[in-house]
Amino acid sequence: MITTEAALLTAVNEPLEFTEIQVDDPEPNEVRVAVSNVGLCHSDLHYMTGTVHADLPVVVGHEVAGIVESVGSAVTSLRAGDRVVGALTPSCGLCRNCQAGHSTQCQRAPQIRQRPRPAFQLPGGRVVERLGDIGAFSRHTLMRENSLVKVPDEVGLHVGCLLSCCIITGVGAVFRGAQVRPGATVAVIGCGGVGSAIIQGARLAGASAIVAVDLDEARLAAARTYGATHVVNGAADVPTEIRKMLGDGVDYSFEAVGSARTAATALSVLRARGTACLVGIAPDGTDLTVPASDFFFGEKRLIGSYMGSGQAHEDITQFARLYLQGSLLLDEMVSDVIPFHEIDKGFEAMKSGEVTRIVADLTV
Repeated sequence: MITTEAALLTAVNEPLEFTEIQVDDPEPNEVRVAVSNVGLCHSDLHYMTGTVHADLPVVVGHEVAGIVESVGSAVTSLRAGDRVVGALTPSCGLCRNCQAGHSTQCQRAPQIRQRPRPAFQLPGGRVVERLGDIGAFSRHTLMRENSLVKVPDEVGLHVGCLLSCCIITGVGAVFRGAQVRPGATVAVIGCGGVGSAIIQGARLAGASAIVAVDLDEARLAAARTYGATHVVNGAADVPTEIRKMLGDGVDYSFEAVGSARTAATALSVLRARGTACLVGIAPDGTDLTVPASDFFFGEKRLIGSYMGSGQAHEDITQFARLYLQGSLLLDEMVSDVIPFHEIDKGFEAMKSGEVTRIVADLTV
């Protein structure tokens, strides 16, 4: 067991509390990681503001990259000093869903998450929860061997951390979730970090038109950098504007906000037989109301995509290659790198359209 510093969420809508915690030694299949960088994600804000429940106290943060510090006795693929990013969905590799290539829907995830002792606790012994079994806003954390992916030395960890959540979620939704075909037309509703990744995925998939939809003009301008061919301000009549541009709507739409209103918009901008893919995490209790006629007469499809709908190890490895080839833009997505103790300020800055992704540096 070691003692390290972490940022604890002890009450919703309150600043994070920086304090010492104790991190357990690795179990046989676990790795202890010295966390170097963590991307600030809107999913964390859901827990911090209470729109999604979490047991407290908890260490949030999940878009993680770092250096392997020590490994458990059964670990064979990683060793101390390896540079890694997180593959955030635990998978057993053996259940029906894992064997079918749907590891984000592992049927044994609850059992895999169990361990005989708490991973984090306060010096007095009180258990500290970890968001997603990660708890990345800690200078050290524990992760399973198969929840980490080694990355090339040429991939800086301040951008590599984006591969673990933002990029795999967005680009994966395009290729694995909706399976966008070359030449198709695409609309992306919400152009923050994940939305920007979806736009890049659509560009890589060979979409002939990519419409970015957002309320913030700065984000719409940035969307063109990532591959958007058209932009629409979300304050307008979005379906009407898209039909003016493209005729009868788009083949695929992606919702990256996490609200019932934008989910309805994603369905409404589709042409007949189009597919709407919901990617954004909505607050607890959110229900959708959609027109039944869209499905009966328009043969539209409404699907969800969680963490890219794919195989994290394979996808992260391939996305790292695309970055090194210059095809996948990561440096451009990092608006700022901030010190560990400025995380709260970073989350405040995320509300600005000038920001795509803010990354915390836990080494300072």
